[in-house]
Amino acid sequence: MTTFDDRESAFENKFAHDEELRFKAIARRDRLVGLWAAEKLGKSGAEATAYAEAVVKADLAEPGDEDVFRKLRADLPADVSDAEIRKQMLDLLARAVHEIETQ
Repeated sequence: MTTFDDRESAFENKFAHDEELRFKAIARRDRLVGLWAAEKLGKSGAEATAYAEAVVKADLAEPGDEDVFRKLRADLPADVSDAEIRKQMLDLLARAVHEIETQ
């Protein structure tokens, strides 16, 4: 193999690794935001866990975060603003990334 082939392989491996970490971070963020929303909805225990799993599954509907946002917006009461939902999604993504990086 040439040096070029080695570098190409290294970049491909890094890309695959980064995509895997991104997927894990987003799934963890979805679970965390689901637990946050469950608390806002008065759910706890197994009911909160089930709701968080439903949020994770909602993210599989389409690429991007809008499917999760729409689920949360539809389920949460009107006193929870769109800005608060989006802020929680961003904050909890940062937390999820940190948790994955420190594992």
